Amino acid sequence: MANITSFKYTNFLSCSMILNLLFVSLYFHGGSEQSWTKNAAAEAEAVASISCSGHGRAFLDGSILDGKPVCECNACYGGHDCSEFLPECIADADSGDPMFLEPFWLKHAASSTVVLPGWHRMSYEFNDGSLISKELETQIRKLHAVVGNAVTDGRFIIYGAGATQLLHAAVHALSTNGPSSPSRVVASTPYYPVYREQTEFFNSEDYKFEGDTSSYKNKRDSEGNFIELVTSPNNPDGQLKKAVLQGPSVKTIHDLAYYWPHYTPIPAAAEDNLMIFTLSKLTGHGGSRFGWAIIKDEAVYHRMLTYMSLSTYGVPRETQLRVLKLLKVAIEKEGKEMFDFGYKTMRNRWRKLSKTMSMSKRFSIQELEPQRCSFSQKVRGPSPAFAWVKCEREEDKDCNAVLNSVSVTGRDGSLFGAESRYVRLSLVKSKDEFDLLLKRMQMLVYQENDDSISKITPQNTTIGNLPSPG
Repeated sequence: MANITSFKYTNFLSCSMILNLLFVSLYFHGGSEQSWTKNAAAEAEAVASISCSGHGRAFLDGSILDGKPVCECNACYGGHDCSEFLPECIADADSGDPMFLEPFWLKHAASSTVVLPGWHRMSYEFNDGSLISKELETQIRKLHAVVGNAVTDGRFIIYGAGATQLLHAAVHALSTNGPSSPSRVVASTPYYPVYREQTEFFNSEDYKFEGDTSSYKNKRDSEGNFIELVTSPNNPDGQLKKAVLQGPSVKTIHDLAYYWPHYTPIPAAAEDNLMIFTLSKLTGHGGSRFGWAIIKDEAVYHRMLTYMSLSTYGVPRETQLRVLKLLKVAIEKEGKEMFDFGYKTMRNRWRKLSKTMSMSKRFSIQELEPQRCSFSQKVRGPSPAFAWVKCEREEDKDCNAVLNSVSVTGRDGSLFGAESRYVRLSLVKSKDEFDLLLKRMQMLVYQENDDSISKITPQNTTIGNLPSPG
């Protein structure tokens, strides 16, 4: 009996030791397998914690000094921590870099972060042989349903490296074959400069850029083929646009990059045959280079798909994963949080600039009317991405040169097919950049008003201090 008891005890002890060793092994093995996520998170958070005085940011892929990433400062700021303002700096309002949304993503850092292991989707294709994430496509369709700005049912979706690549793919897909009758690519003035620049750069025998749409509205050659590019809201003036040309020989591309509640009321869902959107103007992530087209005609879809396959063979998997994560955050709470933040920011900027410009007779900006928005279910005032400034004086034929006098630079109106007395000013950049732009424009208007008073005020007459405009 004692031998049996001893055997049971020995057997139990042995099993216990084996189980303990197994648990210890699983613990350490599992810990080492998952430690890369902790290490990656710690590395990212260490960089995010570097102080750049609120005027810059440090990045994992940025420059290294003494073993640590250094601050990359916003325009007009310098120093190791971006705390030094550079007073001689130019207020650059040229590009449409939508950094105004950065504060929203800083607030949502946890929910928008993606960790990429080294083995993530190394293959050229997804398991089904395609180049697009089906889950991302589902989220894009859901996004449009939530916002109500585009119909996606019964339509195809294709991805590209931003709207720029998709625009040329669309022109290629809609053009006629053969140099004998190339398609005429047209757009209504003022138009986005890339339309002309890109078409002329590729110099195809199948299509030629022919300028302003209005030139062909009433005198079209019935045998000619047209591709009309329609931007709504328009870049640069923010106006909601519709196609001008009609008929069987006309194909239309609708560039809806800014058709989001940040920049315009959404009167109804667009349901055009070919619509192009871009992530940069939706979430602000211009550097991710992602856009998508919604296409009704299957033949056009396949032509665009062939173009994308031969040019880049799809959008990087890392980009698609990041976009998927961003869109999930964007449509949380039915999209109210992100779109409300975007609209309020842009609306506030437009109000400040409009107030300043209303005090001037030398300059004017476009007029935009309030309109009912189906997304917010309210009448909303304008919140455009750009100010389309006109120099009203006859002698101010180069408006950008006039702005340069107070160290402001915009995009010359001639690039948009308009006169150089127009200039586009970007309102979508960082808070630092917008604040400096506003200050410089206030200086310009102040100088105008000061000069006017000087002309009508007798010498040796004292006047009170003028209020600072804006």
